[in-house]
Amino acid sequence: MKVAVVGTGYVGLVAGACFADTGNDVVCADVDAGKVARLTAGDIPIYEPGLGDLVKKNLAAGRLEFSVDVDRAIAGAEVVFLAVGTPSAADGSADLTAILDVAGRIGRQLSGNYKVVAVKSTVPCGTNAKIAAAIAKNAKGAFDVVSNPEFLKEGTAVDDFFKPDRVLLGTTSEKAAQILRELYEPFVRTGKPILVMDPASAEMAKYAANAMLATKISFMNEIARLCEATGADVESVRRAIGSDSRIGPQFIFPGLGYGGSCFPKDVLALSSMGKQHAVPMRIADAVDAVNRDVRRLVAEAVLARLAPASGKTVAIWGLSFKPKTDDLREAPAMSIVEALLAAGVTVAAFDPVAMDAARAVLGTRIRFATDPYDALAGAHACVLATEWNEFRHPDFARMKSLLADPVVFDGRNVWDPARMGAAGFEYHGVGRRKAVES
Repeated sequence: MKVAVVGTGYVGLVAGACFADTGNDVVCADVDAGKVARLTAGDIPIYEPGLGDLVKKNLAAGRLEFSVDVDRAIAGAEVVFLAVGTPSAADGSADLTAILDVAGRIGRQLSGNYKVVAVKSTVPCGTNAKIAAAIAKNAKGAFDVVSNPEFLKEGTAVDDFFKPDRVLLGTTSEKAAQILRELYEPFVRTGKPILVMDPASAEMAKYAANAMLATKISFMNEIARLCEATGADVESVRRAIGSDSRIGPQFIFPGLGYGGSCFPKDVLALSSMGKQHAVPMRIADAVDAVNRDVRRLVAEAVLARLAPASGKTVAIWGLSFKPKTDDLREAPAMSIVEALLAAGVTVAAFDPVAMDAARAVLGTRIRFATDPYDALAGAHACVLATEWNEFRHPDFARMKSLLADPVVFDGRNVWDPARMGAAGFEYHGVGRRKAVES
């Protein structure tokens, strides 16, 4: 099948490479000439395990092409996927400017064969109708617009695309649904469902899924604060409730909260959608407020422990919002860094893959360490902000010898408080009993 993907960001690039890998002819189009040139050379601008090899493989096979000629890509495709950004506007609503602009371009290119326009971008209810209207304004051929939201996790996106839990198709057109069923069939051979529903329900399902997962995270962070106040241990609580099949163990790890490109934006957009329809999203509002509080409270705890903090040094382990990505968008670590810098603290940081991305944002405002231990040299505390595997079992004796004060703030609860206390550290976790050098 001939496929066009408009937008070579995270979603578009993964989708394009995966569709090409199942034998389709795919053109990924983007107006950013520099990005297209890099991708054509096999240079992937984002860190995502497995994606680079997949792109190079399909470029070499001739099934995948990158182009700045958006109109040509649209004109030659049977299915056009829209994967352009829908960032948060000032009021938290989704900015649809880019996606409606592309819809207009599709209309101008639609003069012959029937096309399916599949919307991968996360958009509020009613957007499919707006896209269809924008296309129809200039179209001289038949088309259908289908909501086809993505459910990819950064760090495992390629595997998520190849092995989806479900595929959502929001359409009232059986013809469009059948074409997309054929396209997705190689990915659901194990029996995972392709769910066909109306467009508004598919649009809402994306927001509802992300908001539910974000809710679990914020709920556990509130429980963690209550554990600290009552003397309970949140890890024991987490194991107890996670063993309940109605709740499950996923997304109930307390810590510095969620970040990235999806959860923060989608929770705000759901709240904005509620305001537009006079249906207050009170839980979503609380989820966002709790998430913002967590990182602030940890930064305040660090500053209080170091008081007077000005002139002190803090080591930060991890900068990306989660492991296996270099994405700094809404990263808790970056919020903590900014709070420390504002208080006059010197920051030394290390991240396994996000150093270049962080340099582009922070410049010379912090010291970028050559490895985790280099960041500790002379620091008065260490904050573990991202749970990279390489931080789980460090040389604790070496850590203690390098720190000016053996104080650690474990923002992801990856270390055992008793072990840390026995090793001579003052340990601060999230919702865990404080451990002091024994």
